[in-house]
Amino acid sequence: MFALISNHPLAIGSVLLLVDLAVWHSIAAQHRIARLATRATAFVLFSWVLNSTGMSPLTPAPWPDDATLNMVATLLEIVWWLFAARLLTVILGAVLFQRGHTGRLLQDVMGAVIFLIAIVAAAAYVMQLPVKGLLATSGAMAIIVGLALQSTLSDVFSGIVLNTTKPYQLDDWISIDGTEGKVVDIDWRATHLMTSNGAMAVIPNSVAAKAKILNFSRPSNIHGVSISIAVPSDVRPRKVLDALEKALQGTTALLISPKPKVAVKASTLEYMEYEATGFIRSMDQKTDAQNLLFDLAHRHLQASGVSWAAEDSARPWTRQRAVLEDVRVFRSLNSDEKDRLAEHMTPVEYPEDQLILAYGAASEDLLVIGTGVVSASIKDGEKMIEAGRLGPGEILGEDNLVSEGNSLAQFRALTTCMLYRIDKQELKACMAERSEVLAAFTKLQHYRQHKSQSLLMQKPAEIRKGGFLNWLHIKP
Repeated sequence: MFALISNHPLAIGSVLLLVDLAVWHSIAAQHRIARLATRATAFVLFSWVLNSTGMSPLTPAPWPDDATLNMVATLLEIVWWLFAARLLTVILGAVLFQRGHTGRLLQDVMGAVIFLIAIVAAAAYVMQLPVKGLLATSGAMAIIVGLALQSTLSDVFSGIVLNTTKPYQLDDWISIDGTEGKVVDIDWRATHLMTSNGAMAVIPNSVAAKAKILNFSRPSNIHGVSISIAVPSDVRPRKVLDALEKALQGTTALLISPKPKVAVKASTLEYMEYEATGFIRSMDQKTDAQNLLFDLAHRHLQASGVSWAAEDSARPWTRQRAVLEDVRVFRSLNSDEKDRLAEHMTPVEYPEDQLILAYGAASEDLLVIGTGVVSASIKDGEKMIEAGRLGPGEILGEDNLVSEGNSLAQFRALTTCMLYRIDKQELKACMAERSEVLAAFTKLQHYRQHKSQSLLMQKPAEIRKGGFLNWLHIKP
């Protein structure tokens, strides 16, 4: 065996290198420990081959009189240094991966430094080159190259700082100077973000290191979502704040804690800007939650009497008549028919947490929400679970109107509410004249029953974009 190794060191060493490469590529990338163990074993065997033939990577080849053998030995000793550098980079990569450094920039930089040291060591120990002069020359060249590549080097070192301090990692959703997206890569020069519209934003690392960075993925289970609303300055702020607080309570998409909040953001002579902020569990819900909040904010502001259009404020409508414009089951009625129906709407005020309609009860009237938020709960065994929340323009009590059945949900005032009652007999006369209204009520009832069954079967309903709330919405 020793004679074989001594007579054929190049062949034995080459075979070991080929075996190492073959095994390395045959093992899946996720099996890091197995790949590392294979490479370390190959390196030990390779070192043993060199030592068995009397070679050492710290000294020149031991056969100066035999040019061929000396060249083979020199080549194997140089390969040993490069092999050692590669093994060390693999070990560092595994350590950094276990510590959460998923970006490859830090590993690449450290690998380059290790290989540079290995090359210098091979030149000094194996080839006996004048390393001091080489380093002096390379230092001068490095200064020249550094001046020429100043901007690129700034990106590289900024990338190292970003990978070390870790203000963000791969798959984090961040904003860099207003550019928002998901981190998909951090390379030598830049950070790559995939924006919400599917575009790739490339931010130079030097810019990212100096910029204001917002990381929406930390903490991982809470993400803020906010909307800004501009309201004419002649509207009393307390009225707007109350309406926006009801809008935040009008959806179950927001977390209870941290508590949603509303604040005045800015003020001018013409408008006052308000910001409503809540929190969600996943960034995937952000767009849908924002759209829903805008819709709820508009509805509750409108219900409180806030109007942006001059023609809307000039309409001589009562509050009952204005509410009917937002009730989708009555959208087939013309203006005169809505005027007549509004005359039969009786206002009833409910304080916070008062029961409006009990589960299994039969409502003699249709209830239309004018202001406030109503919580709808369905029965799951012996307990009631919240199925959704209703706001201005939504209705309840239609079960006894369509099929003479009892209420399949319990309705309770979540805030102070103003509801309008419409007598069932009046509505039946309307449905007899307008089949579209009957069809709308039937469709609404079937939709709510389906959503209730889906919720009980633990199939969560999707947050809809705008319009009515997800559980009690009529499909368009």
